[in-house]
Order: sequence, then C-alpha cells, then structure tokens
Amino acid sequence: MAMPSNEASPFESTQMLATFVASTPLLCDSWRLCNQANATPFRPFVAERVGAAVYVAFSGVQMAGASDSNWRDLVALRSIGGVPLFSARRSKEVEEPVMVHAGMLNLFLSLFNSFQNQMLEIVGKKDTKSVVITGHSIGGATASLCTLWLLSYLQSISSSVSILCITYGAPLLGNESFSKSIFRERWGGNFCHVVSKHDIMPRLLFAPITSLTTQLNSLLQFWHLSMTSPEFGKLENQISEKEKAKLFTAVMDYSEAASQEGETSVPILFHPFGNYFFVTEEGAVCVDSPSAIIKMMHLMLATSSPASSIEDHLKYGDYVNRLSSQTLNDGISMQRNIPDSSYEAGLELAIQSSGIANQESAITSAKECLKKTRRMGPSPTLNAATLAVSLSKVVPLRAQIEWYKSWCEEQDDQMGYYDSFKSRDSCSSKRDMKVNINRCKLARFWNDVLDMLERGELPHDFDKRAKWVNASHFYKLLVEPLDIAEYYGKGRHRTKGHYMQHGRERRYEIFDRWWKDKTVTTATEENKERSKFASLTQDSCFWARVEEARDWLNCVRSERDTNQLALLWDKIENFEKYAINLVENKEVSIDVLFKNSSYSIWVEDLRELKQLKVKVQRLPHQFTGFLDGEVVP
Repeated sequence: MAMPSNEASPFESTQMLATFVASTPLLCDSWRLCNQANATPFRPFVAERVGAAVYVAFSGVQMAGASDSNWRDLVALRSIGGVPLFSARRSKEVEEPVMVHAGMLNLFLSLFNSFQNQMLEIVGKKDTKSVVITGHSIGGATASLCTLWLLSYLQSISSSVSILCITYGAPLLGNESFSKSIFRERWGGNFCHVVSKHDIMPRLLFAPITSLTTQLNSLLQFWHLSMTSPEFGKLENQISEKEKAKLFTAVMDYSEAASQEGETSVPILFHPFGNYFFVTEEGAVCVDSPSAIIKMMHLMLATSSPASSIEDHLKYGDYVNRLSSQTLNDGISMQRNIPDSSYEAGLELAIQSSGIANQESAITSAKECLKKTRRMGPSPTLNAATLAVSLSKVVPLRAQIEWYKSWCEEQDDQMGYYDSFKSRDSCSSKRDMKVNINRCKLARFWNDVLDMLERGELPHDFDKRAKWVNASHFYKLLVEPLDIAEYYGKGRHRTKGHYMQHGRERRYEIFDRWWKDKTVTTATEENKERSKFASLTQDSCFWARVEEARDWLNCVRSERDTNQLALLWDKIENFEKYAINLVENKEVSIDVLFKNSSYSIWVEDLRELKQLKVKVQRLPHQFTGFLDGEVVP
C-alpha cells in the first residue's frame, strides 16, 4: 500500500543504523590502522589489504594551522590534484563559494605528492573493489580531503571502486557551501565521522578561538605525544585547569548558539557534512542532518567537563571495543517501559545510546532533534514510481518536438531542424511557438527531477536506472539543439560568450555523466556500424561547435597576428576532422547535410577560404606581406 504524502516513516533509524555499522568489522579494522598511522607519523599514511578492500589510514600526528595567525581561515576549494570538484552539479542559487580550513588544506596539499601515485595504484588494481580511507584527529580531515579527491577522480573515469571515509574525532572542515555541495553530489553516504560524547576536537571550530592559539598548540602537542607515546603524554600536558575551563566554556557557548534556531541562532563558519556516528559508553547513534548534528554535538558536550572533553579525544579505541562487545551481546536493553509505537521505542533506544538518558533537561531537546531527522512524506521508491507517471505525461511534448523535426526536414528551404528554429522571429507560426513552449516545459520537468535527486527524495541508484538514463539522453539529443538555436538566435553569445563555456545548462552536464557511466557499464554491447544516418545527431552540442567554428572563420579573415592565425587554423582543422568523422560514421541527423544548414554553409565557406589561402601562398613574398591580415590569412 502506498504511503500517503503526509505520512512519516514508522521507524527511528539513527540507532538501528549505528548498530548495523557497529556489527561490521569496519570500525575495528579502521581504528586499528589509525593506531598504526599515529605510531608512525613520519609516513603520510599506512595501507593494508583485507580481501578485496584496502584500508588507508592517515596519521593524526600532524600540525594544521599552527603557524597561521587565524585558526579559522577559510580558502576556496575548486580542485585537488588537477581534478575539478563538484563541477557537474553547480548550484542554481547564488551562494558563497566552496571553502575549507586553510591550514588543513595546506597540510593535505603538502602531503599530496607523496601519496598520489600510491593511491592511484591502489584503486587501479583489478582486485580492489573498495577503499576505506580513515584517520584520527587532524588525520581525519586529511582523510576527508583525500576521499573527495578520489571520489572526483573515480567519477571522472567512471570507476566502480567504492570509497568510504571513516574519521575519528576529526575537526570541522568546510563552510555551508562545502556541506551542500557534498550533499548535492550524493557523497554524504561516503563519509562516516565517529565522534565521542565529550571530545572537544570536533566542536572546536564552532568558537572564535584565535585568542587561544598558544593553548591550542599546546593541546595538539599533548594529544600528539599521547598518540605516539601514551606513557609520556600526561607528563606533557602544560595546559592549566583555568585554561582548560576557558576553552571548554568558549566552545560550549558557541556550540549552544549554533544549535539554536530562528532569531536566536548565530552564523557559523564551519558546517558538518556526511554522517555523524556519535559513540558513548551506552551505544551509538548515526545522524546525517547538519542541524541535528550540531544540536547533538552541543547536548552531548553539555554533559562533559573541561578535563574529560580533552581526554575523550584519546579514547576512541575504548569506544570501538565497547561497541563491538555490545553487538556480540545482542546490543543494549531498554531501561524504561517499552512504548507501543515502534518509532517511539526506537527513539527511546536512540536517547539511551546517546548517553544522555539520565540528563532529564537534555532528553526533550534530544528527542525533538532526532524527530527532525525523521523522513516525512513518500519514500524515495514511491517518489520514483510517481515520477515515472509524470514522465509518461510529458512524452506527448517530446513527440510534438519530434514531429516538428520531421516537418523541418521535409521543407523545400533545405535548412533543417536547428536552423529553422534558430531563424524564427516574433512573427513565427503557432507551430514554432508550441515547440518553444514544449521545450520550456521539458526543461522544468528535468530540472525538478534533478532537484528531487539532490534533496535525497529519490533512490540512491536513480541515476543508474536504465529507464531514466535512456530518457534523459534522448531528451538531451532532441532538445539541446533547440536550446543552442535559441541561444545563438537571440544573440546571447555576443554578450555572454559561446554556448559551450557560458550557456550550457547544468542538467545537460549531469546527463552527459549519466550516459557516460551507463556506456562503461554496458561495454559488452557491440558497436555496430550504422547503415543510415541517425535520427538525432549523437553529439547534442554539435551545433554549438559549428557556431564556434563559424566564428573562427570570421576571425581568420581579419586576424593579422601569424601566431593567432596558426592557432585558429588548428582549431578549424580539428573541428573539420571531428565533423567529417561524425558524418562518415552516420552519427549525425540527415538535416546536418542539407544545402542551407549552418554546417553546410560553413563547409562551403571553409572550402573557399582554403582556395584563397592557396592562391595567396603562390603570390610573390612581397605581395603576401601586403595582403596578409587584410583580405586573406
């Protein structure tokens, strides 16, 4: 039976998900390797293969930001190792750029060259099915940045290797745009941040702690020595009880302010991303909502003390071992009366696992916080089914555009689909107007689909399902030529620049990737030669390339600089070869070759220009100098 649109999920999943993760060897294996990495800080990371999985752990004994005057400096993050991040899912809204902690990014980049090739070798091996990247403390921040780089790289080559990042007590890393971009990429599930009940490190960057830089550096040195030499760590704790209390109070106050909603909330520089796995002596809960994460971080820290908030950063091994023992002993038992509702029962278990069941003042706030993470409305599967019905309703719009294309190909003007739509004017026929309306309606439909996908309202594998990959690809091949015709027909290229760089909609970039991934996964399909021209040109941006090539020809006619001329001719010849290859393989629609199409006119212009170029080259040298750049190239 379908779930009504206003019905909530019947289960509380935060504690169940945490129990599931704890039942796997992921936490034990990753923490064991973190310990090894912390014991060998002179190595950027340590790696270990466990069957088809490879564990990679970064050392937490590193200094990030110690030399910076501001512990909270943010810098823009656009790419790592030459691999662009978040490129295919740029936000439609105007928002601040993606930014991360300057010190942690600098630390990561200082290590990058030393491990880049090793990481690529690991994921390149045929027997590597998955990679778990982990790190404790600042090593967790390094692990997160490495994971982002690796996810972007593997996505660019359409690799099937799965990546999971598990951090322990890692500090916050980036701003709200950073968090949103990871969510839009659907990479949130690739990050599991293990945070203990009292650990101050993951909460430090809520507060403006620049006035405490000296104490923070001393605190890091204490933690680092404790990681490498536990027996000597306590001897090096040079932070007084007064300084501990000052630091703890600052973080408490600002985390409380950050957790408030409405007018009482304060803006924060650093935002959580991915899944947070909160561990306590009583169990664990897993939360993925940024606002709920911030609230739970505050509520748990409120049960701590200055001393325990520092000591807890070194106790993740104890928590992991305790969780494993609880799982083996069939978990925890309900301390209160079991509620009738399965959801309320799950909520009671989550509160108990969070370690604040004995804090009456915090229970109500914690319950309200966890209730906000409850999925409301239809499930992703039901949304996908409803969306399939919506797709069937827009099929007639697509069919009308197909009919318009066929009509254009039958006309005596020999212009074809693209040029007919491009040349329409304010007095265009009802047919042209109807096609333009359908074009806009289809754009809205597909934008809505992507919005739902980015909000997590559709199944995780939605962009891998053949129905939607094929439908989006056909839409792109059919309609993008009309978008290009609209762009150049309205002269937008004169003010904005060419379509490929400045006018292409993000949905087409995303559909390109869907199709590319689909093509790789179906590599067994035979590439049969075409016996006739394609019904739709297989490069949806072909006409945009033609328009750029026309512009190059115009530039050649007026360019005086010989170096620029050589570059222009290289571009022209490369496009000519590309277009000829498409035509010979019959990967273009027949209207591309119509006598009055933009492509055919370009071919004729190029032929005439080449003939003129040959004639000029035969002239005596003294005449070519006079003519060069004025009449011919």
